[in-house]
Amino acid sequence: MNIEKRWIFSFLLISVLSIVGVLWPNYTNDAKMASNFLTENDINFADVAWILTSSCLVLLMTPGLSFFYGGMVGKKNVISTMLQSFVCLGVVTLIWVVVGFSLAFGEPIGFMIGGEFYSVVGNPFTYPFLDHVGKLPHKELASSIPFMLFALFQMKFAIITPAIITGSFAERVRFISYLFFISLFVIFVYAPLCHSVWYPTGVIGSYFGVKDFAGGTVVHMSAGFAALAGVLVLGKRKNKEHIPTNIPFVLLGTGMLWFGWFGFNAGSALSASGDAAMAFATTTIASASAMLSWIFFDRLNGRKVSAMGACIGAVVGLVAITPAAGFVTVSQSIFFGFITAIVSNTVLYSKIMRKFDDTLDVFACHGVGGIMGMILTAIFAQGENASLLHGGWSVFGHHMTALVLVSIFTFVGAYLLYRVTGVFIPLRVSSESEEIGLDRSQHDESL
Repeated sequence: MNIEKRWIFSFLLISVLSIVGVLWPNYTNDAKMASNFLTENDINFADVAWILTSSCLVLLMTPGLSFFYGGMVGKKNVISTMLQSFVCLGVVTLIWVVVGFSLAFGEPIGFMIGGEFYSVVGNPFTYPFLDHVGKLPHKELASSIPFMLFALFQMKFAIITPAIITGSFAERVRFISYLFFISLFVIFVYAPLCHSVWYPTGVIGSYFGVKDFAGGTVVHMSAGFAALAGVLVLGKRKNKEHIPTNIPFVLLGTGMLWFGWFGFNAGSALSASGDAAMAFATTTIASASAMLSWIFFDRLNGRKVSAMGACIGAVVGLVAITPAAGFVTVSQSIFFGFITAIVSNTVLYSKIMRKFDDTLDVFACHGVGGIMGMILTAIFAQGENASLLHGGWSVFGHHMTALVLVSIFTFVGAYLLYRVTGVFIPLRVSSESEEIGLDRSQHDESL
């Protein structure tokens, strides 16, 4: 049996991490870190119950995404496409535990602007193997729930982000190179962006004042632009046309995503509170608005009302409201879903997008949906100096500058990581493997 060296290396790497994890000294009670934490008396048990529930809901979204994508691809690539999403539960979890959480929420590393400190990434040695992360609440990051719960809740966001990317290069990517890429993506793109937006001193959230309630920037824009970069690097499939294999899978996946999104958005309040209730409401209403807007707009353009269109529209609405879920009113959330569905639909069917082979239209849905969500949040978000309507053009300008910077960072960063991956492992399967289908050629399985 001829086993490729890269698989041997991967197995050895997991073995080393397992051994290091056992031997790693636990300094949770270290006096230097103790000042960052509150006591068990500060824990709010209602908040704990809701965030535990929300974490479960967000975790469910990744299997939901696998059904959503798996039903859309051709029959020869269903299992491979679903596995690419599902395997993130394993890969990203370990990366998050070892170094990802530290990079996203560790002690800030950054620079001074006008006498103020702004950070771009966390120190990777702050919480290695989730050391110092335990039952006590963190003063700044999660003051009413155990810090471990906060770390696990955030981990679910890190898991689904690279899973979203997979739809763009479905049916042609080599599995081992995909694993290598998503590992690099989480470390070098997702974690720094997460820190820059959500950490108290993060440059995007603090200096530019960007509002991102639940991940429109961190999750959907980063995944959308990484998807676009992947399309450019991997090129077109040999057979670009395919018939979706299982529309009921798409419907099931959409339902799971919608259900899980309540934890995604309402859970981001990090409390069982009025903000969580408002985020819950705006989430489902924006999705409902986008679903109907999508299918009606399809009909106005001569296309039939389809289950696929309804599902894509619903997801686009969920994407759009994500950054603003806790910052806007119910009536505004209807507009979020309506306008984003029209823009995303128009981009999806535009001539320029037809020049690319984005297999499952990830950029048109998540990338454009994330952009629209960020723009609309910059217009409508409530609160002092939060948006155009509540702060003026200067505030809006800061948001748009950040939008451009995030777009460049995520696209260029992902593009370089694809190239780096390609140096070590070819990204595309062979023409013969593509013709056979990835289910058989990569996994020796079939429906």
